[in-house]
Amino acid sequence: QVQLQESDPGLVKPSQTLSLTCTVSGDSITTISRYWNWIRQPPGKGLEWMGGITGSGSTYYSPSLKSRTSISRDTSKNQFTLHLSSGTPEDTAVYYCARDPLGPLASWGQGTQVTVSS
Repeated sequence: QVQLQESDPGLVKPSQTLSLTCTVSGDSITTISRYWNWIRQPPGKGLEWMGGITGSGSTYYSPSLKSRTSISRDTSKNQFTLHLSSGTPEDTAVYYCARDPLGPLASWGQGTQVTVSS
């Protein structure tokens, strides 16, 4: 059974970088053909795909967020991390990590609330 768990972001102030780590158990983030993603949902809005990293380490980003987004991984800890720079109140949302969200092996974390405010 695969499980994904988002970290608690703590306090995020405007202009600071938002960093979230997804810890994966029951599957390896280096598995070929796996795709590990970050998705968020602002209050009252739909889901927004932010980006992802493949099992081979290739990264892909939403065009609207590419300039501020970076995804990395720590294979020794089976974790992948989202970094969103220059945070603004518009980045307030519930953030999810997910495995293969469009495929038969889709699995999601429970989500974590992120509030960007001074």
